[in-house]
Order: sequence, then structure tokens, then C-alpha cells
Amino acid sequence: MTVIGTVGLPGSGKSEAATVADDLGVPVVTMGNVIRQECRDRGLDPATHHGEIAKTLREENGPDAIAERSLPIIESKLEKAETVVVDGIRSDVEVAAFTEAFGDEFTLVSIEAPFETRAERLEVRGRDANAEEGGESLAERDERERGFGMDDAMAQADLVIENDGSLVAFHDRIHTLLTEEHS
Repeated sequence: MTVIGTVGLPGSGKSEAATVADDLGVPVVTMGNVIRQECRDRGLDPATHHGEIAKTLREENGPDAIAERSLPIIESKLEKAETVVVDGIRSDVEVAAFTEAFGDEFTLVSIEAPFETRAERLEVRGRDANAEEGGESLAERDERERGFGMDDAMAQADLVIENDGSLVAFHDRIHTLLTEEHS
């Protein structure tokens, strides 16, 4: 059993890493889906209320609330797969929850890219357009994520992958990581 968690600021490449895992048949648990579901449960649009609900869930249920809601999903996936990727760890408290649950079988990977590179990627994806529509800018999203403890989580990473080159090169690095974990 192996659980690989990814941590990184918006636009760093966490979703791309999850795509590679999915292509390899490695199950992916996206922590943001927990938040998106909570938005829908509360009758809110996840596109505009994601950050607000992420903060609210942590205030209402503790700083590890998203991790705790993700654990049963991860455990369910591990019943059928040897490796599971957890997409989108945001804090050192979440790292602690996964380390406690999975021990040495948990590997934390920090995916990192320069601000300008991340901004360009999000612009291409249309994600930073939210700032023009009254949503959060990338700098505001970074600040919110850092407020959850992202910098501390990234500092605890077992492995750092710099994603400042081509998409193909990044996919190759993630493919190698995941296939080495399988062997």
C-alpha cells in the first residue's frame, strides 16, 4: 500500500499529476471535491464559494476537516488498488492526519512552479478570470492557501518536483514517480 499526497500552490501542476495517475489507472482522491460537494450541499456555487467554504469547514470542524473527510474515500480506494494519489493537500495539519493514518506508506510530494508560470497556466485555463468577476486573484488564492499552512506542508515534503518546464517533461517525471512506487 502506498499513498502519495501532492501539495502545491494553485497552478503548480497538482491536477496534471492527478491526470497522469488516472491515465496509469492509479486512483485519485481530490480533496477539493470534498469542498465542492459541501458547497453544493449548502446551495452555493463551488466556482465562487470554494475558498470561503474551505475556510468555513476548517473553522467548524478543525484544521484537519478536509483530510478527515477524505480518509474514508482513500481507504475505500486502497481496498482495490495498491497506490492512491491524494490531490491537493493544503496544510501541515493535513499532512499530519495522513501520516498518522498511513505511516511510512505515505509520501508527500511538493509540486512547485514560479508565480509567473502558474499565473500563465491559470490564465490559459481561465481560472484567474474569477478575479475579474469579483473572485480571487492568484495572489489572493496563494495568500489563502498559505494561511491554511501550505508553506509548512510543502516544507515537510519527502520529494520536491519543480514544474517549470514543458508539460511533457512534467508528465514524464510524475509517470516515473508512480511507476517506481508500483514496483
